[in-house]
Amino acid sequence: MNVAVSLMIYGSMVATFGPTVLRRLTRRGVAPRLGVLAWLVAIAGALGAWAIAAGILIVEFATYWHPADTLHDCYTALATPVHLHGGLLVQLGTLTCAALVAAGLLGISAHAARAMLFMRRKTIAHGRAVRMVGRHVPGVGAVVLDSPERQAYCVAGRPDTIVVTSAAVDALTEQQLAAVLAHEHAHLDERHAGLLRFLRGIAITLPGMRLATDGVHEIGRLLEMCADDTAARTHGREPLLGGLLAIVGATEPLPAGALSAAATAVLVRAERLVAPVGAVRRATNRTALLAVMAATVVGLLEIAVGVLFCSTVLG
Repeated sequence: MNVAVSLMIYGSMVATFGPTVLRRLTRRGVAPRLGVLAWLVAIAGALGAWAIAAGILIVEFATYWHPADTLHDCYTALATPVHLHGGLLVQLGTLTCAALVAAGLLGISAHAARAMLFMRRKTIAHGRAVRMVGRHVPGVGAVVLDSPERQAYCVAGRPDTIVVTSAAVDALTEQQLAAVLAHEHAHLDERHAGLLRFLRGIAITLPGMRLATDGVHEIGRLLEMCADDTAARTHGREPLLGGLLAIVGATEPLPAGALSAAATAVLVRAERLVAPVGAVRRATNRTALLAVMAATVVGLLEIAVGVLFCSTVLG
């Protein structure tokens, strides 16, 4: 039992203190890809700890343990069984607890899966509608949608679709348009939409978990920076910056699941493009992020290794 309690406390601490620490380390986007990984490790660490704790409780409540004397000390030190002896009433009570924990875990997982599936269906439907009403313009590697709003965004689906409005095409130079479209291609090539859909499903299912709700916003911002870096390597920083500033400020809301070049943290991203940080600060930030990830992983591994050790001995 104390292993499960330790895991729940560990997961709660990561979920509580993780957002503050990670936001401070990733707000400038010094190392955006490593920042995304750090947020994902923290989210996986918290959820993994809670899931393992739930699994231990299910086994603990659903079974009776009768280890040999040499194994009793190991199991007791790790888990402190809630019942080594008991009658039928105790067994029925613990079986009921196991069923409730299992039902709760399955319900949360099913709710998250339904939310992700719903978002994917809406995204695919929007992409299909845009391809029907949009048009193809020679020299523009995207579906052009007639609109007075300056927008460029991508929609992952079957097939993936990049959309640019006629107003954006008119406002951008050839180099700027190429850079903005490269930004959208980077989102699709690196599967950013699928990752955000997965995280949004978790955030919808667990709205009280700040690590997930804040993480969706922060990871989305960092993924925009990742796409900026990919586009800038090919087309240069100035065309991308000019393209972002030319299409920023659209008032028309984006469809659910779309990733837009100029809809998220444009000022911070523009600052990154104008004044990239030096090598020393980049190395310092990377070291701090790696340390946070190591602390998150090591804490969970220490508990998991203890459980696996006893499981191996018991086997």
